[in-house]
Amino acid sequence: MSFTDLFESGEHKRNLGHFASIANMACIDGALSPEEEEMLCRFARKLDIDAVEYEAVLKNPSKYPINPPNDADRRLERMHDLFEMIFADHEIDDQECKLIERYAIGLGYTDEVAGDLIKRSIAIYQGGLDLEDYRYLLNRK
Repeated sequence: MSFTDLFESGEHKRNLGHFASIANMACIDGALSPEEEEMLCRFARKLDIDAVEYEAVLKNPSKYPINPPNDADRRLERMHDLFEMIFADHEIDDQECKLIERYAIGLGYTDEVAGDLIKRSIAIYQGGLDLEDYRYLLNRK
């Protein structure tokens, strides 16, 4: 093991945490469906999760529980990161919408707030906004 392997990049560690949370939510209802597996593979590619990490997370997704931040700003930042990942290919499909809704609820948003947040985020995020613009537009009435 090289010296640099001892220190995982912060970005990769965050990506792994997001992936583990998504995998944990996908596994909550039992065995993964083929659609869920396909979606997890796509998220793994988007997040630069290698095959060894992928298998480790799927083997024990609850090892990485959703640990929602205490403040709304940090939760919104996590949602922004997830939308950034989803819109990396400039589109969001129905499966991704369902998964992001589960993630939002896992972060502590109510069903109603999560639905509104996701609907508004999709409308806003078509152009790829930075966090400050995203926060401003979501909080506008």
